[in-house]
Amino acid sequence: MEVTINLPEDVAQVFLANGENLEREVLEATALEGYREGKLSHAQVGKMLDLNRFEVDEFLKEHNISLNYSVEDLGQDRLILDKLLSK
Repeated sequence: MEVTINLPEDVAQVFLANGENLEREVLEATALEGYREGKLSHAQVGKMLDLNRFEVDEFLKEHNISLNYSVEDLGQDRLILDKLLSK
């Protein structure tokens, strides 16, 4: 899906003057906020930004965003690991 936004010229120039890729900046900001709010999964952020899971971890870390990983997730992962190791 393609989305178009309209920015006042002076606002756009703030980003463009620093040589930033405005499209990428908006995409990253959307991914970060979506993940922070729980609307997007780790995998969806990776898909949006064309990053592998380790790159997504680094991206989130660079922006001081904690992984959405609960105690329940840890328990589930431990059960799976125990199952795999018992084979």
